[in-house]
Amino acid sequence: MKNPPPCHAATLATQLAVFVENRPGTLARVCEALAEAGINIQAMTISDTVDHTVLRMVVSDPRRALFLFEERNVLVVETEVLMVEADNHPGSVAQLARLLAEGGVNIEYLYCATPPRTRHGVIILRVSDPQRALELLQPPAKS
Repeated sequence: MKNPPPCHAATLATQLAVFVENRPGTLARVCEALAEAGINIQAMTISDTVDHTVLRMVVSDPRRALFLFEERNVLVVETEVLMVEADNHPGSVAQLARLLAEGGVNIEYLYCATPPRTRHGVIILRVSDPQRALELLQPPAKS
């Protein structure tokens, strides 16, 4: 019998990559603008370059957030990602990566964080084939 998928839930989500200047206060302004609009940040990672920062985030209302950034002339790019709820124990990310690799899906990048005593965490993955990855991560149908 095939091993069950290493996750409890996997869904497609819209990730926004927001390109902003790399200066003190920029992140605070972005997060305040989202909060004022009633938009919750569900996941976020930040990577810096010499002169700008890329905020990758999954938010509760990506359409409204996209509009909010565009009306402020902030460059933002949408990407389809997977949001996976997985067990928080040694080997769960390895099992997830192995399952996707064996199904021919490449993980382009991922980010996650889980408090140490929490049983489950959330992993955000950008993959080469989101639909195929979603199929691989669905529990097998009960007969």
